[in-house]
Amino acid sequence: MIIPLKGKSRYGNVKRVKIDGHAFDSKREGDRYLELRMLERAGQLRHLVVHPVIKIVIGGVPVMSPSPRYPKGRQMRYIADFAYEEDGLLIYEDVKMARHRTDVYKLKRALVFTMGINILETT
Repeated sequence: MIIPLKGKSRYGNVKRVKIDGHAFDSKREGDRYLELRMLERAGQLRHLVVHPVIKIVIGGVPVMSPSPRYPKGRQMRYIADFAYEEDGLLIYEDVKMARHRTDVYKLKRALVFTMGINILETT
C-alpha cells in the first residue's frame, strides 16, 4: 500500500511516499521499488535491499568528513536507493532526475567508483 508522507521532500515539491514500511523521497523511487519487488518475486533478481549503506574507504583508510559533533570527523557513506543481486552480480541503483545530481552526490559517487563500485542510475 502506498501512503503519502507529510512534510517536504529534500527536493522541494516532490511527493514523498511510504510503501511496505519504507520511506521514499519521491513517487518515482517508490514506483521503482514496486518494479524491483515484482522482479524479485518473479525470480529475475534476488536479495533486494532498500537504502543500503556503503561506507567510503579508499586504500584501506576510511574517508572522514569534518563535523561539529564529531571532533575526529565522521566516516563518509553513500546511501543508494536499492541493492540487489542479478545474474550473480551485486547491483547498486539510484533513482535520479538530472536536476537532483548535487555536487555532494557527484563526489560521493566518484569516491564509491574509486572503491570499484558502480552505481546504476535510473530515471
